[in-house]
Amino acid sequence: MRVKRSKVLTGVMVLYLLYTIVPLAWLLLSATKTQDDLLSTPGLWFGKSFAFFSNITDTLTYNDGIFLRWLGNTVLYVVVGAGGATLLATAAGYGLAKYKFAGRRAVFAVLLGAVAVPGTALAVPTFLMFSNLGLTNTVWAIIIPSLVSPFGLYLMWVYSTDAVPPELLEAARIDGAGEVRTFFTVSLRLLAPGIVTTLLFAMVSTWNNYFLPLIMLSKPNLYPLTVGLTQWSNQATGVGARPIYNLVITGSLLTIVPLVIAFLLLQRFWQSGLSAGSVK
Repeated sequence: MRVKRSKVLTGVMVLYLLYTIVPLAWLLLSATKTQDDLLSTPGLWFGKSFAFFSNITDTLTYNDGIFLRWLGNTVLYVVVGAGGATLLATAAGYGLAKYKFAGRRAVFAVLLGAVAVPGTALAVPTFLMFSNLGLTNTVWAIIIPSLVSPFGLYLMWVYSTDAVPPELLEAARIDGAGEVRTFFTVSLRLLAPGIVTTLLFAMVSTWNNYFLPLIMLSKPNLYPLTVGLTQWSNQATGVGARPIYNLVITGSLLTIVPLVIAFLLLQRFWQSGLSAGSVK
């Protein structure tokens, strides 16, 4: 059957493509300019001199290499926070999907409500609670809230329902395997696409987290990249300001590189995870 093309839909997709590509092109071109060229040349064209590699060097060494410290902090928050959130979401989602117990529907209702609540709405109450516990200005103020992922739990619940057949679990039990052994040796392999998809969502959410670290942390050596680059950008205002927009832009470009690499390496898994339920 011949597919009829829609001009309106094509036009919308072209606009969306431009909306996606133009900011990335501006970021790439701006990272090649000096501070003076950045303010005096067109945004979507090269400057008078090519300063890409010197910008990278200056970004990594500015203020005693604090950018590398922020990068390390971000990696720590992502590995422990997003990794822990994925582990907890996988175990809880699998348990809710495969075991029947009292209050299961109530858990589902609470989970849907939690998904609808934006993280920024909980930031201030979380800050007050952590302040009373004396955990502000510590890495735990970022890691512990990151361990909770209602959307990841919901995703793993839905995915586990169809990905692991009940007959397979019954066969494993008949062969004498316990529930824990069945989960780690049988179910985890079948859940791999869903786990990778949940991990990517949690990783992006933690990597781009801004408001929570902003109110939780006041020590610059604990900042993630999002808050640290904002502090650099704020240096352009006030008495004796020293604009370093070229370093802020180069740092922003370096910040998205790990996410792009992660998506390229794991795209085979998360694409299959997203489309797994579409034909059932």
